[in-house]
Amino acid sequence: MAETLRKLLTKYDNTQFATQNGTEMHRKMRALCMKSGALVGDTSIVENINKRPELLGFFGAGSMAEVPVAAIINGKFVSRRIDRMVVDDKNRIVHIIDYKTDTDKAAFRSVYVVQVQEYISIIKKIYPKYRVCGYILWLHDWTLEKL
Repeated sequence: MAETLRKLLTKYDNTQFATQNGTEMHRKMRALCMKSGALVGDTSIVENINKRPELLGFFGAGSMAEVPVAAIINGKFVSRRIDRMVVDDKNRIVHIIDYKTDTDKAAFRSVYVVQVQEYISIIKKIYPKYRVCGYILWLHDWTLEKL
């Protein structure tokens, strides 16, 4: 009985930590912005992004954080919030990024892929003449996965 209770409490603690960590990371990511050509925000996050030139474009001009979107998908009203979106009108491309703080990429990846694909479907309705690219940004190691 004690072992079962310990396992349940450990699982609860891990879940609470993951939720709090994810919420805090999203808050910090939302606060990032470009000022005078330099990325400004949480120092460690800015440092990690600056080390990866492929990420910088997602935080510059035309980028938006926590973008609310809605559409009818398969006859159902869907309302979501995209972590980061960049609209490139010149090249007619929209890039959408969903942040994930999981350290085990495989654990929920299939769920996350479906989530990003839903975002892509919504954005295609809003920007029908644009190409839409979806990504997962794994925040534990700062890798960008294009879907």
